[in-house]
Amino acid sequence: MFAPRPPGRRKRGPRLRPPRIPGLSINRLIPNILTLLALCAGLTSIRFGLNEHWPQAVTSILLAGVLDGLDGRVARLLQGTSKFGAELDSLSDFVSFGVAPAILLYLWTMQGAGGLGWAVVLLYIVCCGLRLARFNTMIGQADLPPYAYNFFTGIPAPAAAGLVMVPMVASFEFGPAFFSRPLVAALFLMGVSFLMVSTIPTFSFKKVRVPNAWVLPMLIVVGALAAFLVTEPWLTLTVVGLAYLGLIPVSVRAFRRLKHEAEKVAEAPPAEASGAP
Repeated sequence: MFAPRPPGRRKRGPRLRPPRIPGLSINRLIPNILTLLALCAGLTSIRFGLNEHWPQAVTSILLAGVLDGLDGRVARLLQGTSKFGAELDSLSDFVSFGVAPAILLYLWTMQGAGGLGWAVVLLYIVCCGLRLARFNTMIGQADLPPYAYNFFTGIPAPAAAGLVMVPMVASFEFGPAFFSRPLVAALFLMGVSFLMVSTIPTFSFKKVRVPNAWVLPMLIVVGALAAFLVTEPWLTLTVVGLAYLGLIPVSVRAFRRLKHEAEKVAEAPPAEASGAP
């Protein structure tokens, strides 16, 4: 019934295909793309500084800060967090908020102070690197007390970049006669360098919950702030920077109050701590 198989020929089995390596979802790439855009914005600010286009240079630093604030939140929303993304974000922060602002201030005024001006610029860059290294080692640290999760240790790199740029931003509004002096910029650079590597607690604003009664007023404040940024950008940025400095003592007081309350609860007897009669 069946034709005989020709001699010398073997029956071939099904062809085995190599397993396909699953590709990376675009959702996991979006945070890294935002980080790279922030890095490019920081580097572009140096280019504007070399051409003495100071307002554009400051705007590039601000754009890098906005993108840096988005990449982490987008990564958590899209479940795209990774070790690679964390290391890339740290590198971007060092360039955009450590190297770029310091180089801008050196080109703008600090080179007038000679070698001392360059030493102050290097101090800021080194402190920014140390601050980011300390932050990376604290990621995932499990022994932090609950009251400490809403605070940074020292000021973060994006906030530091904004603070050291306050003299330049203020000069756009009030003129360079006072703010462009190397001494003024040096005071900001040294003060912010100390704040970055210090153990002063500052608000992180990451896990702040807005009460329902404050949602509408907060939206009104954000809308007013956006309007002022459009009409009076340099004055608004100067006020925001000084307001952040004014919040540091408030954050220290809030941290100490929470710490004191936690210590009181820990030292209280179990029946008293649990509220039992």
